[in-house]
Amino acid sequence: MPRGGLDDVARAVVRRARQKGFVLARDIRAELAEAGLPEADWKQIITLARGMLDYRHRKYYYKESVSAPVIAEQKQQRAIRRAIRQLIRSYARREAEAERRQQDRYRVVLPIRVQMEDQRELTLLSHDLSVAGIRLIAPQGLLGQKLDIFLPKTETHKTLRLRVRILWTCAVGDGLFENGGIYLEVVEDRLKERVLSLSDES
Repeated sequence: MPRGGLDDVARAVVRRARQKGFVLARDIRAELAEAGLPEADWKQIITLARGMLDYRHRKYYYKESVSAPVIAEQKQQRAIRRAIRQLIRSYARREAEAERRQQDRYRVVLPIRVQMEDQRELTLLSHDLSVAGIRLIAPQGLLGQKLDIFLPKTETHKTLRLRVRILWTCAVGDGLFENGGIYLEVVEDRLKERVLSLSDES
């Protein structure tokens, strides 16, 4: 097979990735088909374009489009997912009631210490916990607010501090609101502070 043909396809794939931001495997196969070359050679194109494409989440990104802030955000989200999965496994082994959903959400009901944007600290009640976010029961709606929540690491007796943005709120009773939020970042992975427990409140 002529090397020049593959090189031309590789250049076309890189151009497409630069214009679109990324390409998929099917885009590479389409370029091969258009050039009259076997689609099965698409991995050879990836080899030829090495250094210009970055593979993430089943997409081949043009490297110049992957900025430092984007990379930092991706690392932060991976760190959050690892930490939350560890917490979920710990709770699941002990007392959490598993609800098999898309995001591996578990019904985890326990008091959670929360620091508000104005630095006030409250103890709220967690409802659901997943790698994507958390639900909190509070005496007020918290829509749009950023909170720092302190989740216990039961195996190490340390706490995990996460920044959360509340995306939705709904009333669930007189003076009670359910608030759903997503994780933004790990503020501090290990703290000496302990989370307030029900026994502490009594």
